[in-house]
Order: sequence, then C-alpha cells, then structure tokens
Amino acid sequence: MTGIVVVMGVAGSGKTTVGTMLADALHCRFLEGDLLHSRANVEKMSHGIPLTDADRAPWLEAIHTRLLDARQRGRCLVVACSALKQAYRSALAEGVPIAWVYLKGSPGVIRSRLQHRTQHYMKADMLTSQFAALEEPTDAIVVGISQAPEAIVEEILGELRRHAHDVAAGALGLQKGIP
Repeated sequence: MTGIVVVMGVAGSGKTTVGTMLADALHCRFLEGDLLHSRANVEKMSHGIPLTDADRAPWLEAIHTRLLDARQRGRCLVVACSALKQAYRSALAEGVPIAWVYLKGSPGVIRSRLQHRTQHYMKADMLTSQFAALEEPTDAIVVGISQAPEAIVEEILGELRRHAHDVAAGALGLQKGIP
C-alpha cells in the first residue's frame, strides 16, 4: 500500500498514539513530526513561548521533504503533525496527496491530558496559543478524542474505506474490505 495520512490536532489530542496505531493497522511507516523541530523551537516551547510562522517554516519544510520522499518511493506513511493552520497544511500538501485526520477535543479534556504528561516540552500553558492558532480543516476526517485510541483508529479506517473513491483515500490504495 502507498499513500500518506497526516494525523493533526493540538498538543495532547493523541496524534502520536493514534498515528502509531494507524500506521500499524495500515502496515505503514510512522513519522513523529515533533522530532523534526529544531533545538531552538523545542527550547522556545519548553519555556512556554509559542512558535511563530517563521519558526515553523523550516520544520514544515523538513516534514514536507519526508512526505515527498515517501511519495516518490511509493511508500505508505502516517505522520503525526499539529498542522494547525490551513497555510501549514497547504505547505505540507504541495505536490503530495494527503488524507487528513483531525483529532478534535475540548480544551478541558486536552488540558487535563497535558497536565498528566511527563517529559514533554509542550506544557498545558501553551494550549491556549494552540487553540488560538487552530484553523479547523474542512477537508479532513474529523474524529472526537473522547473514545479509546483503538476505537478512534477503527473509526478512521472505516472513514478511509468509505471514502476510497476520493482522491486522498484513493491515493492510499484502500479498497473496500481491506482492513
């Protein structure tokens, strides 16, 4: 199978957990977009300083390079990436068909998750800036985060199967009846 799925949402929405499980279900590679942030970006976020568009530009370019590489090699890839603004999603999708998955949750639920998260640079204090920057996508599979990760992945797989005729899901090579 080939194709690219980007699991997006604010910090604490479950992108890494769901993305990893989705990649396993689709027999794809998984890329944690946060690992491509520069040291300077991580340092800023660790100190509660929101990133600017200029800060994010090299990070988005690094992810885009990985997306292009996967597409050129005919590989399936699932990426966890906040992709909060439409401009960021457009930059990532330049020349790359992407199936977008938006993990949607309330600020209260996500704040609670972030407060219980250890050893991560994104702290709950940054959540307000994430929601302020968020431009909810209109072209994504939208899944609520209140259910178990396994149920979220099943819902995503079901939506990908239902939309197999769409360009994004078709790019994944999904056929009805394929798990």
